[in-house]
Amino acid sequence: MSRIALVTCRPGPEISVDRDLPLLVAELRRGADAVAVAWDDPDVDWAAFDLVVLRSTWDYSWRRAEFLRWAARCAAVTRLANPVDVLRWNTDKRYLGELATAGVPTVPTAYIAPGETPDLPDDRAYVVKPASGAGARYAARYTPGERDTALRQLVHMHAEGLTAMVQPYIDGIDISGERAVLFYGGQFLHSVRKGAVLAPGVAFDTRKLAHPALEPWQPTDAEHAVAERALAAVPGGPEQLLYARVDLVDGPDGQPCVMELELVEPNLFLAAVHPGSLPAVAEAILKAAP
Repeated sequence: MSRIALVTCRPGPEISVDRDLPLLVAELRRGADAVAVAWDDPDVDWAAFDLVVLRSTWDYSWRRAEFLRWAARCAAVTRLANPVDVLRWNTDKRYLGELATAGVPTVPTAYIAPGETPDLPDDRAYVVKPASGAGARYAARYTPGERDTALRQLVHMHAEGLTAMVQPYIDGIDISGERAVLFYGGQFLHSVRKGAVLAPGVAFDTRKLAHPALEPWQPTDAEHAVAERALAAVPGGPEQLLYARVDLVDGPDGQPCVMELELVEPNLFLAAVHPGSLPAVAEAILKAAP
């Protein structure tokens, strides 16, 4: 019987509860020895597992270097999904520029590293957030008239060594929301739609509800096509991915474009929206175990 670790993080004031985790552990135990463990638990022997699957390491973004060192150590002694090279690439949202270069429709993104002169839009609403971030942490929405407030956010982020990314605020989010298209084991799993996360005037360091107004969603042909194009552009190819989530919004032309590509620890929305997908996820994990 395969030994499988589902990797999470320790509870904390900024950490959401992974409601999917106990359900998935129970489902996997029908065919494997499955446990949930924290990625930074020093007492875990990762070599004792046949497969280590990242599930909810939702504190990685403010400990990225430490997290990637752990991932490399883990991958050296067992099979890690997704692979460490994918994690390294996907934990820095500069990958959006690579997707755009590959012809994937994406939200236009500029980056401001510590020490660089800020160049903020003066003709449209925009979003500032970390290039390594998750759960809307340190993300805020601004108008051109709020430049001074945005600059204070940049000063705070740069003091923490964080590179900022600046994107136009996509008005379509307020109308059609954001859609997440999920894949597991190389197959389409399910999709959800959620409402806008960033409200006007909410400070960047205010904790936000990362997935408001969740509901089931049937992706359109265009959404599915863009999601597939994004996965095809991942370095090393999509066949190496056990799981993936492609977050889409409608661009100014009304066509779907990639907001984010989640290959590290995507919320699967099993408990909240799609409990019927539990068997398919468990089956894909069991199939991936040596």
